[in-house]
Amino acid sequence: MTAGPSMTRRRFVEQTAAAGAVTPLVAGTSAAVTPQASAAAERAASSGPKLRIGVVGLGGRGSWIAGLFKQHPGYEIAAVADYFEDTVNKVGEKLGVPPNKRFSGLSGYQRILDSGVDALVLENISYFFPEQSAAAIDAGCHVYVAKPFAVDVPGVFAMQALAKKATEKRLCLLVDYQLPTDPANQEVRKRIREGALDGLAHILSGGMCGPLPDPPVGPTIENLFRRAWYSHIALGGDLQLLYDIHIIDGVRWVTGQRAVAASGYSRIVRSNPHGDRADCGGVVIELADGTCWTHTTQCLQNNAFLLNLSADFMGRKATARIAYWGKVFVRGGAKHYSGATSSAIYADGAKANIVEFYRCVTEGDFSNVTAHRSIDGHLTAILAREAMRRRTRLTMEEVIKENKKLEVDLRGLKT
Repeated sequence: MTAGPSMTRRRFVEQTAAAGAVTPLVAGTSAAVTPQASAAAERAASSGPKLRIGVVGLGGRGSWIAGLFKQHPGYEIAAVADYFEDTVNKVGEKLGVPPNKRFSGLSGYQRILDSGVDALVLENISYFFPEQSAAAIDAGCHVYVAKPFAVDVPGVFAMQALAKKATEKRLCLLVDYQLPTDPANQEVRKRIREGALDGLAHILSGGMCGPLPDPPVGPTIENLFRRAWYSHIALGGDLQLLYDIHIIDGVRWVTGQRAVAASGYSRIVRSNPHGDRADCGGVVIELADGTCWTHTTQCLQNNAFLLNLSADFMGRKATARIAYWGKVFVRGGAKHYSGATSSAIYADGAKANIVEFYRCVTEGDFSNVTAHRSIDGHLTAILAREAMRRRTRLTMEEVIKENKKLEVDLRGLKT
């Protein structure tokens, strides 16, 4: 299932060498879905086919996403799964899922597939996504997956192979990125690609989330499955994948450039840490065309004023900003854009992706553009993480050649 790392590395390096200028990623552009357009699409879906879905992972975001799917007239939540039986019963009851279609334990997702659904919605722990996505696609099911969809290089290449396999099998594999669905961010991207900056000089971006749970590990890792998995790299990928992936993917979406190397430094500063997730750090990423991209990250509650899931693109004559929240714009130059304030991308983007998932499945659009675009974004985040953790400079070729797999001890867990 996994693409051979040496062959993929050669192809990656060849494409990187050829990418001397920003190239359009037309296929990677998500359609802007305004609330009005989304509502119109939902009305149209009310007379269309119902997609029977199973939702895996019913924690905070998972239960919320399940509620959004339930609101859409094109879906029926036929089954749910969560590691914890109390959670799956509590949320399953609210969603109207019968008790015999509520599954717990590590293999709950497989029992959903065995029960007969059209699509699997993955909102649990990132470490498991490649395995769960593979099972779904092998079973002939469409997949809607949160990000990050992998935490290591082998996982990324596994998802790359699955995206191709899904297209061949006429299945949809959609990765739930919200920022590229926003009309204002799309306008900024459009103007940058039309030459608004008169040449890109450098990029500055950042991610800044509050503190995350980090309890001691119990006799098994079961106690980490209630949000504490965020603090363990093998489960969640560290800050670059867990949180910053929103803007790392956003930069990739705008520039079309691949990262070729990175130099970084990160550290843990919280008291009594139990997980290996970093608390803060910075990295300078080198893009294929020579552009310098500086990214900072932190997971602290310290009243800092930093770029938070936003990126500034500084050119010779203008500066542009994309952002998950806050003001986006193009300032100066011939294509000045006063912009707009992003405030509801978290919800509106998820709703737009749910609408898009339904459209792709029912209209037979199996190009899976979000999955294919995600490959470079995830590899860039992994490159940044490894450079920061090792406090050195690494090339993308080195990281891919190393092909390091992160392992998790699942002994003693309920299957």
